[in-house]
Amino acid sequence: MAVAAPPPAYRPPAPAPAELIAWPDAFGTRFTVFVDTEEEFDWSAPLARDAHSVGAMAALPAAHARFADRGVPLTYMVDYPIVADAFAVDVLRGALADGVSAVGTQLHPWVNPPFDEALTPANSYAGNLPPALEAAKLDVLTDAIVAAFGRRPLVYRAGRYGIGPTTLRLLAERGYRLDSSMRARYAYTADGGPDFAAIGNAAFRTGPAGAVVELPLTTVYTGALRRGGTALYRALGPIPRGRGLFARTHLLSRVALTPEDMPLRDALEAVAVAVGEGLRLLNFAFHSPSVAPGHTPYVRDAADLARFHRWWDGVLGDLARRGIGAASLDEIIAATGLPAPGPRR
Repeated sequence: MAVAAPPPAYRPPAPAPAELIAWPDAFGTRFTVFVDTEEEFDWSAPLARDAHSVGAMAALPAAHARFADRGVPLTYMVDYPIVADAFAVDVLRGALADGVSAVGTQLHPWVNPPFDEALTPANSYAGNLPPALEAAKLDVLTDAIVAAFGRRPLVYRAGRYGIGPTTLRLLAERGYRLDSSMRARYAYTADGGPDFAAIGNAAFRTGPAGAVVELPLTTVYTGALRRGGTALYRALGPIPRGRGLFARTHLLSRVALTPEDMPLRDALEAVAVAVGEGLRLLNFAFHSPSVAPGHTPYVRDAADLARFHRWWDGVLGDLARRGIGAASLDEIIAATGLPAPGPRR
């Protein structure tokens, strides 16, 4: 039986210079932390509608406190299994009580009703769905978040970074101000996902009439050949162990600002490069199930969890020494020049 080929990859274009956000001088150089707040599932198994739990949320208050103690607000990008679970919602309400953390939207289409699509790898990228179905799933999730938290979410992330050609229009129509679905310099085309080769780290206006600001997840090339960038990194892909050899010899590494599978030493070098290149907003991320052992490939046991916390201690300490402060979601929206949010209800 023939296997259907994945759909053509969505490749968002590079922003024009006029679309780049001109951060106010008063904003300085800042960083933000987005948490992909989601169910636990077996990352090595095929995606399923019901093979998941939300038990790792019990560990979230302690993890949140570690950030709060350092004055770092978190933006929790919640998906449907989280917002549909009373315990998970109560945990998040407690986190939001700090007055500076925020809740946003993360769409995992395979666990988000309505379920009118086949369960395939390509359909796990919401942007590949028919626009009406993508919109229906987004509406169900947005309405559930409003009902759970009494505030309308203003920031969106497509699960698996699965943005598509109509996503930004759908977000703008629903009052979303920010999107953080584009993972700079990554590609997910092997099973039908988007290709972000043209997307760098700078925030920019996009969508209809520039109504949405894109906050790409920060990814930095380090090493002696880092100016070769995406073209060189991708050319190394088909070469057996090519990327590993270049990384070990400090010629070229691709470093995302996340504790998940990114060593602390590499992350600190990436921060130095990003700041040296003039990046004004560094966008960090991690998955909520990583705050407890055994739920992601990145935190399998207690030793991994200890490394996870040491990573954050090292990175946050380095940012503090550089005078780079954390930015809340509301501060980011204000600094982009977007209209101030109205009452969140």
